[in-house]
Amino acid sequence: MRNLIAILLAGSLAACAGTPGTGEPQAVVDRATLAVQELLGNDRDLLSAANMLRNARAVMVCPRVFRAAFFLGGEGGGCVLVGRDGSGGWSSPAFYALASGNLGFQFGIQDSQTIIIIRSDRGLTAILDSQFKFGADASVAVAAYGGSVQGATTANLGADIVTVSRSRGLFAGVALDGTILSSRSEWNQAYYGQDLSARQIVVQTAAHNPGADPLRAVLARFGSPTASVGGSAPEMAVTPVREVTPRARPVTGAPRQVGRMPLPPPPR
Repeated sequence: MRNLIAILLAGSLAACAGTPGTGEPQAVVDRATLAVQELLGNDRDLLSAANMLRNARAVMVCPRVFRAAFFLGGEGGGCVLVGRDGSGGWSSPAFYALASGNLGFQFGIQDSQTIIIIRSDRGLTAILDSQFKFGADASVAVAAYGGSVQGATTANLGADIVTVSRSRGLFAGVALDGTILSSRSEWNQAYYGQDLSARQIVVQTAAHNPGADPLRAVLARFGSPTASVGGSAPEMAVTPVREVTPRARPVTGAPRQVGRMPLPPPPR
């Protein structure tokens, strides 16, 4: 049974980490841009997630993670990792694959959007070092869609990594989760035209692709100190109305004289 799980996991990773087709990397970047807008821009319950993004060291966006199972579970999807530079902006993305194989009583199909907020250098280093396994390589906290935060290995907001996700579909049961993130070197090469590691792209900012500018812009929108969540309309400035008191007209000319007239005697 363990061998079967290993084969399932290897197959999921191979499917995610293969050589990309024409336009595939840019399509993942575009979907990641929309995922950030949909997750952080349309629900005020995610205000805490946006607040954490403002102090993040890096962020990984997985615009579509597909999970299916019938007793044996499999999960996979493409992700992009973006780091914050020295000026507070965001780097161009490095590409990652997310995959897992699980054993447990489970049944269902699920499609989810996930944002992984990396809040420390330790968390970023763990992800940059080849493969990262959730629940094993670093303290990981999971933030469910709706803003509630609970810890996988720590129960406080001091976690190195926090994930925020929104799921569509049904998935029933409990499984031993061992999701793995792996760098996609072939995708990095296809997107930038040169062989670059994730560290060179995210930390050293050694490459840039203008196609990632919308993603960097939306992260700057929600990740800046003055960012607002929920897309509320700006307040309109109201000009105060000055109360005007009418002024009396000046009297011109000489003053009128009032004449005297004698009254007639009363009748007898």
